Amino acid sequence: MNSPSEPDIHALAQQIKAWGKQLGLQQVGICDTDLQKAEHYLASWLKAGFHGEMDYMQRHGLKRSRPEQLQASTIRVISARMDYLPENPKHLQAVLNNPIAAYISRYALGRDYHKTLRKRLQKLADKIQAAVNGCDYRVFVDSAPVLEKALAEKAGLGWIGKHSNLINRQAGSWFFLGEIYTNLPLPIDHPVNEHCGSCTACLEICPTRAIVAPYRVDARRCISYLTIELHGSIPEEFRPLIGNRIYGCDDCQLICPWNRFARISAEQDFSPRHNLNSAQLLEAFAWNETTFLNKTEGSAIRRIGHPRWLRNIAVALGNAPASAAIKEQLQSRLSHTSEMVREHVQWALKQRY
Repeated sequence: MNSPSEPDIHALAQQIKAWGKQLGLQQVGICDTDLQKAEHYLASWLKAGFHGEMDYMQRHGLKRSRPEQLQASTIRVISARMDYLPENPKHLQAVLNNPIAAYISRYALGRDYHKTLRKRLQKLADKIQAAVNGCDYRVFVDSAPVLEKALAEKAGLGWIGKHSNLINRQAGSWFFLGEIYTNLPLPIDHPVNEHCGSCTACLEICPTRAIVAPYRVDARRCISYLTIELHGSIPEEFRPLIGNRIYGCDDCQLICPWNRFARISAEQDFSPRHNLNSAQLLEAFAWNETTFLNKTEGSAIRRIGHPRWLRNIAVALGNAPASAAIKEQLQSRLSHTSEMVREHVQWALKQRY
């Protein structure tokens, strides 16, 4: 196909969406690059210091909210979502309710989503480039300064809920997002209406009250930030509130009424590996670094490294009911080479022993 004419561009947009579904994407939408509203929100959020140690949120200036500064030829963004819920939410709640079980955010149980979703989007981009001469593009999956939720909202994939996650009326919020920046003048989709209404369930369920106001999250209080992004010591005020969550937190999604429409993903890459969906705290705490690296190969979990893994589990063990086995395991880490690990182990021992 040559550079598309006006009628062809509409047909191409529909073809792109059809190709996306064939490639295992649940939905594809298209939007322009005007993110002025999101840019103002981001500036306010950063000014409040809600990003904590996530310096990358401000490191790239306006590239995050102005796509053409990241990829000069960009006039449209193709936004896609891919469902990842690996199991029935009832099992998730059962794990959370078991103080000696290790709760891992469900997005991280399987293959690193960056690889899986990026591969699908690259295949979609290849199809588009083969169909249209002069197509310029760049694929992103949480790999560059991109306001993925704001773009997905503009592209009609859902609305940003009070917990700051994107919600789709037919599919809930258990999905990943990715983008293709392109120079093609594709027809744009329209945003959907918001449907949170007066519901405040996500604000009320958050263990650390990180959702400080509707649509406003203080990452410094968020368990996902504390267990994944934070490199040093977890503030003591939050440790008892973390419970048995050793990597991330899903509480605001579990409570969201729209997730009754979420479907369990058929994507094998997102199926739990190494029984991480049913791991026990003592079992995971006993892993040495080699075992940790083996068990998390190809997983998003590996990025936190073994010391932070032990840090997180030490906190969870400090929150668990006292037992001789837990005391013994904690004491075995008192001589760990990491001062951070030792400090959290000492805290855990003081809680129950």
